[in-house]
Amino acid sequence: MTSIDRYILKTMLIFFGFFALVLVAVYWVNRAVSLFERLIGDGQTALVVLEFTLLTLPLVISVVLPVAAFAATAYGTNRLSGESELVAMQAAGLSPWRLARPVLIFGFLVSLMVAVLVHALVPAARAQLAARQDQIAENVTAQFMRPGVFQYPVSGITLFIREISPVGELEGVFLEDARNGEVATSYSAEKALIVKSETGPKLIMLNGMIQSLRPGETAQRLSVTRFDDMAYDLAAMFGGSSKSGRDLRDYSTKRLMLPDQALLDATGATPAQARLEAHERIAQPLLSPVAAMLGFAALLVGGFSRFGVWRQIAWAVVALIFVQLLSNWAASQAGEDAAKWPLVYLPALVGTAICITLLWLAARPRKPRPGIHDVEAAT
Repeated sequence: MTSIDRYILKTMLIFFGFFALVLVAVYWVNRAVSLFERLIGDGQTALVVLEFTLLTLPLVISVVLPVAAFAATAYGTNRLSGESELVAMQAAGLSPWRLARPVLIFGFLVSLMVAVLVHALVPAARAQLAARQDQIAENVTAQFMRPGVFQYPVSGITLFIREISPVGELEGVFLEDARNGEVATSYSAEKALIVKSETGPKLIMLNGMIQSLRPGETAQRLSVTRFDDMAYDLAAMFGGSSKSGRDLRDYSTKRLMLPDQALLDATGATPAQARLEAHERIAQPLLSPVAAMLGFAALLVGGFSRFGVWRQIAWAVVALIFVQLLSNWAASQAGEDAAKWPLVYLPALVGTAICITLLWLAARPRKPRPGIHDVEAAT
């Protein structure tokens, strides 16, 4: 790597650090505010809020880094052009293809960062976040297990426990679920137990009755069902997860490429859907070099101008938006039919073609514009 390569790479890395820090801070604060309102409203401490916001940080960084790479190359190239350094390099015989080498290296460095995030840190953080959400749901459930008091854990739910035995059995349990405005269902049982399961805490009721009040044609209808034992999902009532893992994004890429039955049962996904998630992770880092090269190549097309390269910057932003829209469209098409997973690589291929085209246009010899002396000579 020559001194010019090191200089350009150093310039891009400095600007990248600045833009990444600013964009991550803005994006993270927006997510932290919503988490703060929800968790504090549920009675959680500030430490829990901080833990949750830190666990969302890897996902935020993985989303922001390609945009920061684009901003760094666009701003850095504009600065090199404005200070005539780019002109001097081209006058020394460096073609746009040669100048693109350090930018491409910079793009692959950002791609490596994104790959580490999406393949390792983001799944681990999401799995930990899901586990902590389940723990909080269980803690919230335990807070409402108080005897002799009518309690209202969430809107539409009424809970009463007559007594709790020394061994933890709930005696004389009454639970009314009126979250559906048209149907009110009440559960009563002589005894009940709270048990943990892979899908969250459950209330096992013994020797009880279910009464459902439903609207009829002329009057309300009451239906009664007696049971020896039944399970009521407390996780759904208190906001816990409905299934272990809950999401394919909680698992490693290796497990998604070769999904086992435990993963499929936990997520309810098909093997094709699991592999699609893995391919999306593989394709995501490929957009980082494309974003970096777009910010560089588009600014070389117009050549040097004393009025700046703002028009080229605008075209670069349009090209980046087009690639992002194409990425969203490809993800949507593949989501509808997992067999279309090759589409997730299309945005990177199209973005690469745009970058190559822009560099080719920048490398073409330009015809000099007719000046005043040429016009006078012609006349």
